[in-house]
Amino acid sequence: QVQPVESGGGSVQAGGSLRLSCAASRNIYSINNMGWYRQAPGKQRELVASITVRDIRNYADSVKGRFTISRDNAKNTLYLQMDSLKPEDTAVYYCNTVPPLYNFWGQGTQVTVSS
Repeated sequence: QVQPVESGGGSVQAGGSLRLSCAASRNIYSINNMGWYRQAPGKQRELVASITVRDIRNYADSVKGRFTISRDNAKNTLYLQMDSLKPEDTAVYYCNTVPPLYNFWGQGTQVTVSS
């Protein structure tokens, strides 16, 4: 299987927005619940948003109301719209299945939010 490719990260000021994208192989993407994870320096990786194959969405309390997860099944692509960003959102963001496949982690995309 091919690893997912995350993109769209960058450096923004608090209150700004970013949109992350994740291109995944069809054989993984089309039959699995998908999610966005993040890992901040010195912290464990955590799931911040997930979406099922039937478009049921769930969010971590820390991002609820600010982040929106979506999927484009025709493009095998997962998105994360991040608004009202806070410095504590600074992390490397990854996409993977939910629960995660141990051998399906990509390189991630860095998000840095300055105050």
